[in-house]
This record gives sequence, C-alpha cells and structure tokens, in this order.
Amino acid sequence: MDQLQLLHARRAVLGGLGFAALLGLAPPLRAAVLGGTLADLLGKASDCALDKLGQQGAFYADPAVRIALPLIGKATGGLAGTLLSVLDKGQQLGLTDNLVRKLNDAAGAAAKEAKPIFRDAIGKLSLSDVPNIAAQRDGATQYLRTSAGTALTARLRPLVDKGLANVGALRELDRISAKSPLLRTAGLTRDRLGASVTTQALNGIFSYIGSEEGRLRDNPAGAVGGLLKGILGN
Repeated sequence: MDQLQLLHARRAVLGGLGFAALLGLAPPLRAAVLGGTLADLLGKASDCALDKLGQQGAFYADPAVRIALPLIGKATGGLAGTLLSVLDKGQQLGLTDNLVRKLNDAAGAAAKEAKPIFRDAIGKLSLSDVPNIAAQRDGATQYLRTSAGTALTARLRPLVDKGLANVGALRELDRISAKSPLLRTAGLTRDRLGASVTTQALNGIFSYIGSEEGRLRDNPAGAVGGLLKGILGN
C-alpha cells in the first residue's frame, strides 16, 4: 500500500470528512486508516493514563490500583500460615505502612517514565482485527495488553526497580526484614517485591488506559470518537 496515499486518506478522514470519506476508500485502505486511527486513540489514552498515574501519590490515592505487598502463599496452617499471620499483624501495627507507600511511589515514578515504551509498543502493533477492536469500548487497550503485555512487563521492570531504589523502598524492606526475619523467610525478597510491583503497576496502567480509551471514544466532538460512532452506528 502506498504510504503517501494512506497519509492523505487518514488526513481526509480525520480532517472532517469522517465516515463518508472512510466508506469511499478501498477495503484494504479503509482498514489501514481505521487501524491507524485506533493506534492514535491508544497513544493518546496511554499518554493520559501515564500522566495521571505519574503524579505524586496517584497510585496510593486510588484503592482500585493501589500497590500492595505481594502475597506470600495460600496456606492457612503450618509455617506458611504463621508467616501470613505475621504479615497481617505487621500491617495492623504499622510495621509495613511506610513500605507500602514507597511501593506506590515507585510505581508512580515508573509510570512517569513509561511513555516511550508504551508508544513504542503501540507503534509495533498490527491491528489486524480492526472491526472487533473498534467495537469494544476498551478494545485497543485489550489488544495492546494481549499483544504486548509480556514485552511491556520486561521493559517496565527496570523502571520499577529504579523507582524502588530511588524512593527508599528497598532500604525499608531491609529494615523491616531485620526486625522481622520471618518476612524474608516467607519469600519477601527484593526480587519478589520488584516483580510484584511491576505486575500490579502494569495492571493499574492498563486499567487507566482502558478508561481513557472509553472517554475518548465517548467524545462525539473528537475526530476519533465521531469516526468510530459513525462506523459502529451508535
């Protein structure tokens, strides 16, 4: 497909001709234009989500995405059960409160730096199932998660590890472990903490991206929202 032709077609669609212009295109070009429109939508949604979560205290302030200490097993009895009860008691006494806040600060610091890796992942997407993606309120977000979730986890982890070090979360973990050696015995290590925070942070980021995608789709005055509503007939 000629890239110049594609560029002109996308400009026509987004420049005000909208649905009528899209219908006038050949099917392959029409799919490419719509796929590019969805990629633009996803890029804007990810930027907005990361801007919000990158603000100081944003993760901790929202219970829906707040980062928690990793679970240390599922047993209810024996040593594992005792270790879980120690963790619960420690949290009630405020032993781990400061650590939890630092984990959320680290997640926010990672989100603040994550725009390039999300934009890169979005740029590599092949939006092959355009109708299905276009029909779902968070379809592009879910497609990104399915297609690039593993790669994003790997690229977000170094940012999380850097955040954990910079906000003092690792020092806090060492301090708590020195007071309660059972925590380290239970498996609450630096590596376990980094992996858990990365997974939870990514879940929160995708949740926010999905919400931002829905908000942009709902905006009939916006080029993307108007175009998708015309295509889907709602």
